[in-house]
Amino acid sequence: MKRARLPLLAVLPVSVISFVIAVPFVAGDHPLRWESGSLMPKLVLNGEDSTPAGGATDSDGTTSASPSQTQKTAKVDKEWKQGMPQWGVQLYWEDNPKHSLEYVEKQARLHADYLVGLHANSVSVSFPFFTGDRESTKIFEGAKTPTPARLARVLEIFHEAGLRTTVRPLMDERSLDAEDGWRGNIKPADRDAWFASYEAFVAPYLKAAESEKAATFVIGTELNSLEGDARWDGVVDDAEKLFSGEVAYDANWDNYVSGPISMPVSHLGIDAYFPVKVADDASVDTLVKGWNNWLDKKATGKLPKITISEAGIGAMNGAYHAPGDFYTKRAVNPKVQANWYKAVCQVVQERRMSGVYWWSIYFDTDPNAKPDDKVASRLDFAGRPLSEKAVRSCFSSGYAGPGTDTAS
Repeated sequence: MKRARLPLLAVLPVSVISFVIAVPFVAGDHPLRWESGSLMPKLVLNGEDSTPAGGATDSDGTTSASPSQTQKTAKVDKEWKQGMPQWGVQLYWEDNPKHSLEYVEKQARLHADYLVGLHANSVSVSFPFFTGDRESTKIFEGAKTPTPARLARVLEIFHEAGLRTTVRPLMDERSLDAEDGWRGNIKPADRDAWFASYEAFVAPYLKAAESEKAATFVIGTELNSLEGDARWDGVVDDAEKLFSGEVAYDANWDNYVSGPISMPVSHLGIDAYFPVKVADDASVDTLVKGWNNWLDKKATGKLPKITISEAGIGAMNGAYHAPGDFYTKRAVNPKVQANWYKAVCQVVQERRMSGVYWWSIYFDTDPNAKPDDKVASRLDFAGRPLSEKAVRSCFSSGYAGPGTDTAS
C-alpha cells in the first residue's frame, strides 16, 4: 500500500377548539389529517405521522413518507476522530426508484437513530452495481443502484447524526454464472475496457462522497482476480483527484491470509468470515483463538492498519464452520451469533485494529423489528436481543482505538 492518505393557551374551551381544529386546517398542520381517498384521519404528533418506518404505499405503488424537515436525528455519543476505533455497521441499500426522496430520508433517519442506540460512531453505505457475465467488460448502474444525488442526501443525514461515513459500491453477482458466480472470480475479456468502464461508473459517486465529506471511499471489494493489476494505479490516482478522503480496498479473507494484497490504496479492510471448526457451545475464548489462528497466518501481534470491513455470522446451529454462508437456514441459535460478535470485538481490541463493521442491515427494513426467520437471512442481527446486547457492549467499551501512530 503506497498512500497513507401553539404557543397560545386559551381560556375558553371554544377558543381551544378553534385553535386546535379550525386554524390548523387552514394552515395545513392539523394533528388529524385526512388523505385523499381515506375514510379515517391520520394522527400526526410533533410533525411526525404514525406511518410505519417503511412509509405508506400509494395507489400507484410508490411509497411516501412525511416531510423530512419535521424529523430530528439522534446524535452519536462521541464523534469519530482520527485514531479512534470505527464502530460501525454495513448498511446495504438496494434502491427502488419508486420510493420518494421523503421515504429515503425517513429510512436514513430511522437507521441513524438505531445506530446511535447501538453506540455506533460509523456507518458504511454499500450499494450494488452491475455487470454482465464473468467475461463482461461493462460496468453499469441498475434500477437498484441509488443515484449519486440520493446517496449524497443519505450521507448528509448520517452526518447530522455525527456518524463517520464510508461509501462502498459492491458488485452484484446475480448475472454471473452459477458455478463461479462470485465477484472475486470475474475474468474480463478486455481489462482495459473493464477498468475504463468501472472508473466512469465510480466517478459520480466519488464526487457525491466528496460533496458530503465522507471519510472513506472503498474503490473495490472482494475483486480477487483483479488485485495487483497495474491499472488500479490510474483508477486510484483519478479517484484521489475527485475525493480528498481515504481511498480504501476491502479484501476477502482468503486472499488476505494467503498472500500480500497489492493495491495502491490508503487503507485495507477485510471481509472476515474465518471458519472456526468448533461446536455450537464453544466459549468466546475458543472463538477468539480460532480467529487469531487465521490472522497469525498473515501477521502476528498488533494490526492497527486493518479494519474488519465485514464481520457477520448466522444466528443458527453450525454457523461457526461457515460464517459467510448467506443462504443456509438451519435451526435458529441466537447464542452462536452473539458469542461470535463478542469474540470478534475482543480480537479487534487485543490486536489494536482500527474497527469493525457488522454485516448487515438492509436499508428498506425496520431495524427495530424482530427478524422473520422464515424469510430473513440468518445473518441478520438487528432485532435479535442477544446480538444487539453484544454490539452495544462492544461499541461502548473502553477501547481507545489504534491511535494515530500506526507504524507497528
